[in-house]
Amino acid sequence: MTEQMNYGEDYKYIPMTSIGSGTGQEVMPDIYSFTIQVVNLCMIGDPNNSTGWTLVDAGMPKSVNTIIKEAEKRFGSNARPNGIVLTHGHFDHVGAIIELVEHWDVPVYAHELEIPYLTGVKSYPDPDPTVEGGLVARMSPFFPKEPINLGEHVKTLPSDGSVPLLMDWKWVHTPGHSPGHVSFFREADGALVAGDAFVTVKQESLFKVLVQEQEISGPPRYLTTDWKEAWHSVKKLRDLKPTVAVTGHGFPLQGKELTDKLDLLVNDFDKIAIPKYGRYVDGLEH
Repeated sequence: MTEQMNYGEDYKYIPMTSIGSGTGQEVMPDIYSFTIQVVNLCMIGDPNNSTGWTLVDAGMPKSVNTIIKEAEKRFGSNARPNGIVLTHGHFDHVGAIIELVEHWDVPVYAHELEIPYLTGVKSYPDPDPTVEGGLVARMSPFFPKEPINLGEHVKTLPSDGSVPLLMDWKWVHTPGHSPGHVSFFREADGALVAGDAFVTVKQESLFKVLVQEQEISGPPRYLTTDWKEAWHSVKKLRDLKPTVAVTGHGFPLQGKELTDKLDLLVNDFDKIAIPKYGRYVDGLEH
């Protein structure tokens, strides 16, 4: 079953963490956000009923045991999701995915533009250590960027916006941070799983990551290659009028605070999110 699945040769444990690592938060009765080192994944499903659950993203490299343990803590012994959906394929969102697929024998879904990065075809662009922001950005050349290969285990999300494993949710294409980045939205109650379309911590700053100082921010700068698309994606999410948002990095936001901060980010994206300099902003008019 697993002979064709493999990580890139540069996949490795990244010795970086935060005070939030190992903590979980029930954002809604069926939405659970869990932090692994510096990144969040989501478990969607109510542990009090038998309709099943879905994992959104797959954590940092070498985190498989932590994820399985947390899943069983929430859903019971030998808990197994109906599948995994990915916001995108950067290393910190697929770090344990092969081991999870092996353990659970479940399908994975991603946007068609992410498939080359998940089937061994294409590496992501080089991270930008020159970008304005802080020590994490300068560390970024050490982050894995080679493609992983999930083979036939990864499937393309349907073009109609539906999410096969999440009947009440839709996926929203939110590129900029990566070509096939998606966010997940439930219109019935305004729940949003934003991935890295925007985050709630300055992910470029090692100090702010360590202490998880909360502030609205654009996607992590050192891995974002298209800032015009990233700005458009944030506008698209703001216009959905979410009531609660779980982001790939930082703590969840909800209510008026979320509304106000998304408005601020959209209106001042060029000042808050887009760096003043860097490989992927050279020649970009702010």
